[in-house]
Amino acid sequence: MARLNQSEAFVHPECEVSHSTLGAYTELGRGTRMLNTDFGDYSYTDRYADVANATVGKFANIAAFARIGPTAHPMELASMHHMLYRSDDYWNETSRWDDFFEKRASRRVHLGHDTWIGAQAIVMPEVTIGTGAVVAAGAVVTKDVAPYMIVAGVPAVLLRARFCEAVAERMMALAWWDWDHETLRDALEDFRALPAEAFLEKYEAA
Repeated sequence: MARLNQSEAFVHPECEVSHSTLGAYTELGRGTRMLNTDFGDYSYTDRYADVANATVGKFANIAAFARIGPTAHPMELASMHHMLYRSDDYWNETSRWDDFFEKRASRRVHLGHDTWIGAQAIVMPEVTIGTGAVVAAGAVVTKDVAPYMIVAGVPAVLLRARFCEAVAERMMALAWWDWDHETLRDALEDFRALPAEAFLEKYEAA
């Protein structure tokens, strides 16, 4: 029996999920924290990933201890402390600063389809990681990453392209991530065996 299914995400122990939607065949690794996120079909997190204020495409691969959309503090004010916006934790007669939380939630990260976010990588708010892109382990991404590019470092910089531009464009046009579950199953052996260009040549003509 397959462990993942269309109707219910596989959520491991110790996860905290709030104000989020989880697509078909998704999995959240132990201790994952997810807030205000739309999580696409077939995407998964490994252990203790932290995903906030994000739109995540299909087939995203988010490794252990990665952080997507870390929240900000109000650096322009006299203090950056929780007391400003979680005031009700400190004084009975106060309330949370809703405007601050709304602004935080609006600064969304966008992860494209079939992205790979390496272990302990950080993707900052309002950054877009293009489809097929790779973020190396430990990287801190502060700027958008184009589709099928590989970035690494602090701050992250371009290492190289996964595929040449022509192949990347053909892969985007094929959009295999939109295939239905049975079509993916039928193509499984080709996914395993064929290099990208050979895969394209076979399925572009289908």
